[in-house]
Amino acid sequence: MAQPAIVTTARGLVLVIPWLIWLLVADIILSLLLVARAVLSPTAVYNLSSHTAASVWLWIQHIFETANGAEITTSGDPLPRAESAIVVANHVAWADFYMIQHLAVRSGMLGRCRYFAKAQLKRVPFLGWGLWAMGMPLVTRKWAHDRRELDRVFGGIAKGRWPIWLISYSEATRFTPRKHAESQAWCAANGRPQPRHLLYPRTKGFVATVRHLRAAAPHVRAVYDLTIAYADHTGQFGAAPSMWETLSAPGLSAAAGTGGEGYRFHVHARRFPLEDLPPSDEELAAWLESRWVEKGEWLEGKRLEWAASPAEG
Repeated sequence: MAQPAIVTTARGLVLVIPWLIWLLVADIILSLLLVARAVLSPTAVYNLSSHTAASVWLWIQHIFETANGAEITTSGDPLPRAESAIVVANHVAWADFYMIQHLAVRSGMLGRCRYFAKAQLKRVPFLGWGLWAMGMPLVTRKWAHDRRELDRVFGGIAKGRWPIWLISYSEATRFTPRKHAESQAWCAANGRPQPRHLLYPRTKGFVATVRHLRAAAPHVRAVYDLTIAYADHTGQFGAAPSMWETLSAPGLSAAAGTGGEGYRFHVHARRFPLEDLPPSDEELAAWLESRWVEKGEWLEGKRLEWAASPAEG
């Protein structure tokens, strides 16, 4: 039997308020690191910001998995411990970053995760300053205008040989029916394949990232292609919990008939050595397109698998 909404809300507040307080403290610490760069080395700032970020992310991951019972299953290639990589993933919901962090914790890279984020965040006090101090790439997605920002981020990674997972949601936005219809129309008009269950990927950012890091940062050794899948207790494929559910609802993966939410969470990983990727920009764009077509077929297989073995409840 589901908990009353007021009980779930109260429970969520008890779990989240202490984390939010620490998030504010962490953002202040990260913002102060911007000033500390005058006396500390860039590598010291990067390492301190990584440890601070890891404490924030591990706490919220604990809320999701341990306190709220989200069971994340995985498949695919094993990811080496402490390996620096470019990470690409599909984008479904707020919960996506929990899927990525689950693998990052296993690989000892949680604090080293750096996401491509919106440039507008630069103007947000503390939060935006903290992301800047961490070395997050803050971009407009208009790659011709982002050259200086990419040079800043890639330059630090290369010069400092900083360990990193540089993460991009290559579709640039979350999957919705409306955006899927727009993607289908664009693919039809431009003669491109439309991946199943996905939006067509934006290739320019991926190409720029591979081109820069392959040339200047040999410690970045691979591309990780992560495919994220969800279903709810009704069997609806692609249905993910809301942000507030991930923070407040108990029994996220428990059967709905027992008072849980009945969600399924899965992430499939593939590892591609960077040296094996094609050399030219055009070939790299086609390579990413091929990965998205394959991801779509994998997602369809997962949909059929889950449909054949529905969650209890």
